[in-house]
Amino acid sequence: MNGIQRRREILDTLRTAKGPLSGTSLAETFSVSRQVIVQDMALIRAEGHDIISTSRGYLIQAPAQVSRTVKVLHTSEEIADELYTIVDLGGTAEDVSVRHRVYGRLRAELKISSRLDVHRFLEELKSGKSTPLKDITSGYHYHTILADSEETLDLIQQELGRKGYLCR
Repeated sequence: MNGIQRRREILDTLRTAKGPLSGTSLAETFSVSRQVIVQDMALIRAEGHDIISTSRGYLIQAPAQVSRTVKVLHTSEEIADELYTIVDLGGTAEDVSVRHRVYGRLRAELKISSRLDVHRFLEELKSGKSTPLKDITSGYHYHTILADSEETLDLIQQELGRKGYLCR
């Protein structure tokens, strides 16, 4: 088992643990020294995972999230379907951004993670106070999508592609 595989296994072990796991017990489980476990924890933290060291061992604070930015194109009528696709498959539409030729990158935070969030967002658009950011770039825009795993992001990206929303 190489270091990358070991760190994946350590993460899985921490996620399923009922309580803190000591460095010594992890070292025994993975047949490495305690110092290697300490180094692995530093690398796992550097990847963005929230690992806490307590006096009784290591804990994973919360489910780690991964992100991916996708470029999409669709009509205003398809906004609901695009966002429902993202949240129904377990993602969060963190933001929307465009690359404007004069102003550069313009970004707006969304944090849409449920059908209720989508509904509220659509109601705001229907109020007529503003138009979607995508309208200033002929429909082309980007979303940063958060999910619990790369596999979930892959599913979301595949479905957006299948529906014809994804740009290459």
